[in-house]
Amino acid sequence: MRKSTVLGASLFLLYPQLGAGQEAPPSAATADSATGSARTAAQHRFTGEDLFDLSIAADPQISPDGRHIAYVRRSNDIMSDRAVGAIWLIDTQTGDDIPVAADQGSAFSPRWSADGKRLAYISTAGGSAQLWVRWMNGGEAVRLTSLPTSPSSLSWSPDGRSIAYTMLVKDEGPRLGHAPGNKPEGAKWAEPLEIHQLLTYRADGEGYLEPGFEKIFVVPSTGGAPRQLSFGPYHDTGPVSWSRDGRTIYFGANRNPGWETDPVDGEVYALDIASGAIAALTDRNGPDGSPIVSPDGRLIAYTGFDDKLRAYENNQVYVMNRDGSGKRSLTGAWDFSADAILWDAGSRGIYAQYDDHGETKVARIGLDGSVRDVATGLSGGGLDRPYTGGSFSVSNNGTIAFTGGTATRPAEVQLTRAGGSPRMLTDLNRSLREVKALGEVRKISVPSSHDGKTIEGWLTLPPAYVEGQRVPLILEIHGGPFSAYGPHFSTDDQLYAAAGYAVLSANPRGSTSYGAAFANEIDKAYPGNDYFDLMSIVDRAVALGIADPDALFVTGGSGGGVLTSWIVGKTDRFKAAVAQKPVINWTTQALTADGPGLFARYWLGAMPWEKPEIFWKQSPLSLVGNVRTPTLVIVGSEDYRTPASEAEQYYTALRLRGVPSALIKVPGASHGGIAARPSQSAAKAAAILAWFEKYRKGWTPPAAAPAAP
Repeated sequence: MRKSTVLGASLFLLYPQLGAGQEAPPSAATADSATGSARTAAQHRFTGEDLFDLSIAADPQISPDGRHIAYVRRSNDIMSDRAVGAIWLIDTQTGDDIPVAADQGSAFSPRWSADGKRLAYISTAGGSAQLWVRWMNGGEAVRLTSLPTSPSSLSWSPDGRSIAYTMLVKDEGPRLGHAPGNKPEGAKWAEPLEIHQLLTYRADGEGYLEPGFEKIFVVPSTGGAPRQLSFGPYHDTGPVSWSRDGRTIYFGANRNPGWETDPVDGEVYALDIASGAIAALTDRNGPDGSPIVSPDGRLIAYTGFDDKLRAYENNQVYVMNRDGSGKRSLTGAWDFSADAILWDAGSRGIYAQYDDHGETKVARIGLDGSVRDVATGLSGGGLDRPYTGGSFSVSNNGTIAFTGGTATRPAEVQLTRAGGSPRMLTDLNRSLREVKALGEVRKISVPSSHDGKTIEGWLTLPPAYVEGQRVPLILEIHGGPFSAYGPHFSTDDQLYAAAGYAVLSANPRGSTSYGAAFANEIDKAYPGNDYFDLMSIVDRAVALGIADPDALFVTGGSGGGVLTSWIVGKTDRFKAAVAQKPVINWTTQALTADGPGLFARYWLGAMPWEKPEIFWKQSPLSLVGNVRTPTLVIVGSEDYRTPASEAEQYYTALRLRGVPSALIKVPGASHGGIAARPSQSAAKAAAILAWFEKYRKGWTPPAAAPAAP
C-alpha cells in the first residue's frame, strides 16, 4: 500500500544522454525538494505539482440566442485534493468570462430555459447536490429542491414552467432472519449483515449499491414539491426530452423482465405526464435510447443498434414519428459511432459527436442521410491520458460551442459556425503555458506485421528533443479496449516526457474511430493480434531514429493493463513493465466485475463453466510462466471494474516465479477514478518512472542451481 512513496522517492534520478542544445533538467534534489527561496530559477519542467494548477473546460451550453455560453470549469483544489466544478458564463461578443455558480461546493450540469432567461444547474452548495435556478437578468440563484439523493439529466419543459430530472429512489433491502433481540442499551454491536440480491450488486465509482431505482421526476421551475412520474423495479435514466406541448416525456430504459442478465437491451418510452402511463415506442433487440424531440414536434431522434452479441457495434442515429412509427436509420452507411445528438433549429438535421481516427468531431446529419462535418478538434476525454472526447451544444442560429484543445493544451471553450474557423474563448492554463516546456506530439503510422492493416499512434517527445537523438521509449496502451487515443493533452505523457522519455500512444485493432470491422477484429479474440500491431508501431518508432531499441518500456491501464501483461508473456524486449488495473484471469473477471451480464456473453461468447478453455486461453495468467520482465502492478483499492483481485493474482504469480514485482494499491480509488485525485495521479506517474529507472539496464534472472548429483 505504501510502496508508491518508496518508489517515487527515486524519481528523475537518471536522465538519458542529452543532445546538443538540449537543456539539462535539474537534479532530482532540486526538482523535487527545492521550494521558496531555495529555488534559483523558474521550474520549466512539467511536474506532479503542476497537476494542482490545471483547469479544464467541460459541458459548454450555449444560450438559445447564441449570446452566452455557460460552461463548467474544473480545477484541482490543493486543500481537498479533488477536482471542483464551477459554472462560468462567457459573453460571446465581448469575451467577458464571469463566474455564476462558484461560491461553495461544486456546480455542474448547466441547462438553459427555452427563452434563455434562466439557467438550471446542480450544486453541492450547502452540502448535498440539489437543483438550482438562476435568473440571468441580474436576479438571484434559488435552490429549488431538498432531495435525498442527487438529481441528474435536467430538462426544461418547452414553456419553462417545469424541470424534469432523474433521481435514485431508495428501497428497503432484502431481509433474511434478524439479529438477536437482547441488545442492551448503550451496547456497541457489529454492523448488521449486508444482503445482496442484485446480479450487479456493486458498481465502479459507486461502491456497493444501495437498494433502489432511478426514476423520473418533475418540479415547478419556481419551486414547489417534486412529483415522481415513473415507478417500478427498473432504472429509468436520462437523458429525457419533452414533447412540444409539454404533455409527454420521452426517455430510454431497459424495462424488460430480464434486464439484469441482458443489460445491453433498451427501448425508447413515452411517459404521459397526466396519467403516468408509459408506452414503448421501440421493440427491437438492442439498446435504443437518448431520445430527443425535434423542434417542430413531429419526429424523435434516438441512438441504438441491432444487438448481434458482438463485442462492439457502432451507435447509429435513428428517427421515428412521435407515435413510434416510421423508424429509419440515418447512418446505416456511415461507419462511425454517434455519441451525443442534438436537433438543428429547423428540424431538418441532427448534430452528432463522433470519433474519427483518434480525433473527435461534430457532424450534421441530414434527414436524407447526408453527412458533413461542422466542428473538429474536440477534446476533453480526461487529463491523465490522451483519450478522445469532449462535448458541444448548438444555438438556434447554428452556432456551435464545444470543448477543444491540442496535444499540449487541455480543453478550452471554443465557438464556431458551420464552415467557419473556430474561435477559442478561454485560456484557462495561460500561466502554466507561458512557463512550462511541454513535449511535442507527432503522429506516426505503420502497417501491422500481422496483416498489413494501418496502425496509428502519437509520439510525445521530451521537451527540447533534438532530431536524430535516440531516447528511451514508453509504450503506453489505452484501455477500453473499445476506445481510442489521439492528439489530446495528457498529464501522464507529459510527466514521462519531462523525465526524458518518448511516449507512444497507439491505437491497435479493437480501437474505436476506425470503423466497426476494425474494432471487431478482437471480438471473441482479445487479447490476440493486437499484440502484433503494438510491436509493429514500436518498431516504427525505432526505425524513425527516435526510440532506443535497448531502452523500451511498456505500461497501460485497464485494457492497456491486459495487453501489458499479455506482451510480457510473449516477449522479453521491454526492460520493465507496469500493468495498471489489468484483467489477468477472464473467469474471475467475468464473475467478480461490475458487468456480469456483459463480459462473458459479449467478449468471450460463453460462460466460464461452458467453455473454460477459452477463458484460460485468453487470460494473461496463462502466459505468466513465460514472463522474465520486471513488472509492477497497480490497481485502485475500490476498483470494481477490473477488481483488485485481478492485480493481486498477477502480483502473487510473478513473485512465486521469482520475477521482480511490486504491488501498488491506490487508496480509495475506483477504476475510472484512479487518477481523479491529483496527488495520487502524480504519485502513480512517479512510481511508474521510478520502476522504469530501477530496471533501466534490465534484469538478469539468477542462474538455476545445479542439479543434485
